[in-house]
Amino acid sequence: MKFRNIIIIVIVSVFILAGFWFLCSKRTQTIEEVALQEVHPYKDAEIKAVIIPSENNTFGYDVYLHGAVLIHQPSRPGLPGNVGFATEEDAMKVAELVIKKIRNNEMPPTVTIEELDALGVLKYE
Repeated sequence: MKFRNIIIIVIVSVFILAGFWFLCSKRTQTIEEVALQEVHPYKDAEIKAVIIPSENNTFGYDVYLHGAVLIHQPSRPGLPGNVGFATEEDAMKVAELVIKKIRNNEMPPTVTIEELDALGVLKYE
């Protein structure tokens, strides 16, 4: 009878320890997954770009977040002067890049000269 009680205690202990281990390992995994996830608060936000006129018959853009102006960019970012983009299409290319950066939570959504060059919008006609 004593041996049977010991076996029952051992079996119950194993189940308790296994359950505790499972719960702890599951919690740790969940914390790691959360830590690795990037938070994108603007992923599904209402974001749009509007092309605006700028100096010397050039173009800039405004970026709206939920209907409010988030970015007013009348000139080419990262370059000296107040001259905008040569075409509306060039301004829209950069505005779309900025929106992509906002959706990826790259704040502020800085645009580099290399990115402007890659988009082919550095020229001014």
